[in-house]
Amino acid sequence: MKRWLESIWYRASPPPAWLQPLSRLYAWISNRIATSKKAAARHLPVPVIVVGNIAIGGTGKTPVTLWLVQELLRQGRRPGVVSRGYGGVGPFPREVSPESPTGACGDEPVLLAARSEAPVVVAPDRVAAAQLLLQQYPQTDVLICDDGLQHYAMARDFEICVVDASRGFGNGWLLPAGPLRELPERARGVQLLLVNGGDARSYGAQAERFDLRIIEAINLQSGESRPLASFAGGEAASIAGIGNPQRFFDALRSAGLSTDEHAFPDHYIYRAEDLFFAGDAPLLMTEKDAVKCQAFAQPNWWQVPAQLCFEPSAEARIRAQLQSLLAGAAPAGVHRSVAEFDE
Repeated sequence: MKRWLESIWYRASPPPAWLQPLSRLYAWISNRIATSKKAAARHLPVPVIVVGNIAIGGTGKTPVTLWLVQELLRQGRRPGVVSRGYGGVGPFPREVSPESPTGACGDEPVLLAARSEAPVVVAPDRVAAAQLLLQQYPQTDVLICDDGLQHYAMARDFEICVVDASRGFGNGWLLPAGPLRELPERARGVQLLLVNGGDARSYGAQAERFDLRIIEAINLQSGESRPLASFAGGEAASIAGIGNPQRFFDALRSAGLSTDEHAFPDHYIYRAEDLFFAGDAPLLMTEKDAVKCQAFAQPNWWQVPAQLCFEPSAEARIRAQLQSLLAGAAPAGVHRSVAEFDE
């Protein structure tokens, strides 16, 4: 079903006529819900930066969030991250550590906790997650809401929308006739639109391009780091359980590797037997896959971290935007409680 829908979403012709009324119904319902949530949105005592997208599937949000945390730390800020915890069963709200079980809190939050050097708390209710984070880490002076563009119950000060240039907005239709949660106009109305691997100019004046580069592999058991090019010419397998697995496989090919490719559903919970096909050959995977395979990792399993890169001029513009946003923010540790702020 997913493949059939994607064949409709990412072609130039209009979707089947019988899907179009369902798309209009989705638009009517989602608009009513969004309007209601916006009217009752909770304001938090620190600036809130939302990172999200309007299309389902992978666009590169997690690398953007990781870059944003590192940039805020570089500017002397104390960021915290809240996320939904997609795929986790809770209990919520829940603080996440690199050792947290992905089945309880989701795979991406564990990756964020391992890589971000910032506290991470998850809950479907992002305000509840923020309350717990600010209580536990009162020095936090800016919050990043990962995958929160449509979570209108939380007021926000700055919105970042991430677009996968290889897919764009598809056929431009809302679910289920197309891949969109909201219409393209929504993406063009945010403060910063980041385009993954393509020409940003066609998306508007607030759009900037970034690229994800893979140059090394890290062994899941030993932590050894090897240049990715060292795997070229040999037998190897690769897996990807992300929103757009083909992007990872294409990146490996661009690095000169030829691998036995195995795509899994996004957020797939791996079992050891799922990966027996690799045998003793090197098995390459994304960081998101690695957090779910760590417990039963074999000696020749490797994660391939993606490095987010901007052109220097684009990076300078984004840094200036963040500095402007936070120029009037209170210093760490002096914000009021969420309850006091909303009174």
